[in-house]
Amino acid sequence: MRQGQAVANRASALRGAGALAACAGLALLAACSKPQPADNAPFANGEWVDLTHALGPETVFWPTDGDFVHEENFHGHTDGGWFYSSYDLRLPEHGGTHLDAPEHFAEGRETADEVPLSRLIAPAAVVDVSEAALADRDYLFTVEDLAAWEAGNGQLPAGSILLFRTGYDRYWPDRESYMGTALRGAEGVAALHFPGLSPDLAQFLVDEREVAAVGLDTPSLDYGQSADFRVHRILLAQNIPGFENVANLGALPAWGATVVALPAKVRDGSGAPLRIVAFVPEGTPPPAR
Repeated sequence: MRQGQAVANRASALRGAGALAACAGLALLAACSKPQPADNAPFANGEWVDLTHALGPETVFWPTDGDFVHEENFHGHTDGGWFYSSYDLRLPEHGGTHLDAPEHFAEGRETADEVPLSRLIAPAAVVDVSEAALADRDYLFTVEDLAAWEAGNGQLPAGSILLFRTGYDRYWPDRESYMGTALRGAEGVAALHFPGLSPDLAQFLVDEREVAAVGLDTPSLDYGQSADFRVHRILLAQNIPGFENVANLGALPAWGATVVALPAKVRDGSGAPLRIVAFVPEGTPPPAR
């Protein structure tokens, strides 16, 4: 009797050990089969930076444009007992963080839905002109500003997204501080004061550098007092789109980040709201302060 009981105990123990081994094997198999990020996978190791101002009632638009409207259709619990929320949106193309499609100032050029992804997703160069721009609201970025950047980083590679940091995003959404005036209408346009590119720099980029797009943290590629919008006309005529009212450029390095700038795909649009972000790989030198 005792011998039979011992045999039964050993059999039970063996069954238990077998079950444990099977569980361990399944756990190991599950761990091995779980997808692991490849060392060379894009955006695997690093930090995402949001370069977009949120749209809302305080969003800054051009003085002659309307405002952002977010109108409730329904917000609450339905007769069936579940929660449901839906709103209508109404806003100008050119306000908040947005895309200037080439069609904005160049007839027959690409519209918002036609801008190729190669101009919206690319390595980013950030030229910091904030010291001069914060000292002079009418500052025009020069070829020399780009030359100073290239002296420290090498010639701007073809296909890059070129971003200019003025530091004016610190004023958002205070219209007067950001744009230089709180006036609206034609009177407001005449009173605008904020920095932008010089026409000479825009022409240099067309003639000597193959940029994918140009962006900045002010309301316009042209400076506030421009009356002929030559920078827009020069760049957009070559299907070089603009990104305006960009945020947080101070969080990006001079070189090394990749920008992903995806506008709403508005058919025949001269512009569109833009969600723009940047990926900064691990180990990238931090921005100079």
